[in-house]
Amino acid sequence: MRVFLVAGEPSGDRLGGALMEGLKALVPGVTFDGIGGPLMQAQGLDSRFPMAELSVMGLVEVLPKFFHLKRRIAETAQAVLDIVPDVLITIDSPDFSLRVARLVKARSTLRTVHYVAPSVWAWRPGRADKMAKVIDHVLALLPFEPPYMERAGMECDFVGHPVVNEPVANDADQAAFRGACGLGDAPFVLALPGSRRGEVDRLAPVFGEALGLFLRDRPEMRVVVPAVAHIADTVAEHVRDWPGTPIVLDPRDLTPADASRQKRAAFAAAELALAASGTVSLELAAQNTPMVIAYRLSWLTQKVAERLVKLDTVTLVNLVSETRAVPECLLDDCQPQTIASALSAVAEKPGLQQDAMAVTMQRLGRGGEAPGLRAARAILERLPA
Repeated sequence: MRVFLVAGEPSGDRLGGALMEGLKALVPGVTFDGIGGPLMQAQGLDSRFPMAELSVMGLVEVLPKFFHLKRRIAETAQAVLDIVPDVLITIDSPDFSLRVARLVKARSTLRTVHYVAPSVWAWRPGRADKMAKVIDHVLALLPFEPPYMERAGMECDFVGHPVVNEPVANDADQAAFRGACGLGDAPFVLALPGSRRGEVDRLAPVFGEALGLFLRDRPEMRVVVPAVAHIADTVAEHVRDWPGTPIVLDPRDLTPADASRQKRAAFAAAELALAASGTVSLELAAQNTPMVIAYRLSWLTQKVAERLVKLDTVTLVNLVSETRAVPECLLDDCQPQTIASALSAVAEKPGLQQDAMAVTMQRLGRGGEAPGLRAARAILERLPA
């Protein structure tokens, strides 16, 4: 069996790596081709070009790279057509992935699977209908998503999220992390300003000011900043003058397994976290780390989003748990003083988020079959005979 996969950002790489592991367990001898990051490469993928080229979000950010991305879309689609795999699996990054699938479907009858249902319940409800023209099967991370996809005419399976299958860092893991970073017993706050360069450029200055206000009455507290490999230097440059003597966790000198282990230990050992909106809220919930979510967009992208978004929360922990336990400072509210106040409130009562995080993990499949294996099984079961 030959599988072509396309992932465009770290969260997709994580899903792809778990899926590939599941496929290898069920189909000995399966081979892979496509685009992915270090976790997918660790499972045997030789990425055709660096995944980081696709980690762009927002109208303003995409425009300067439009022609380059258009070329990469054409190149990727042609590679799929040349190889003729048993299945094309696109993972999140819908603006890139679905364009590749459209070109492939226009010239073939190849089976197409998209991993991560688009958030049509939050915005752009017409996307599911358009997607159904080029995607045969959707793998959903959230339990309430399949009906939206099925109504549009696609097959859809809820497979859970790989984050629920990761171990929770124990006391020994946390102590080892503290020792390696020279933290001793000092309390620390995590800062996670995003996995894309544009996000970090927008959010890091705001996060730095917010942390300055938050730490003003907490001189003993440190700051730890986990970074993804392709923007680690950018992160280090931004946080150089932050308060709390920041420690940047740079994964480039670690194996993917060691980098994941270090990140889990940092999350579990932290008092609380300030994070950009995204999958990271689930990673924090998996390690029982209370959090504040903050996010802002470029001006043009924000104006478009304000007209389209239909929900009062964007945080996955809030959505899956059907609570509003995690405070958010979004768009115009993404201001240093507002964020600092939210951090202070969480620091004073960190236990208020525990039930919501536990419910989220349970609803996403914790304790059941590994989501990557469930995703692989769903793909195989629906492949034409």
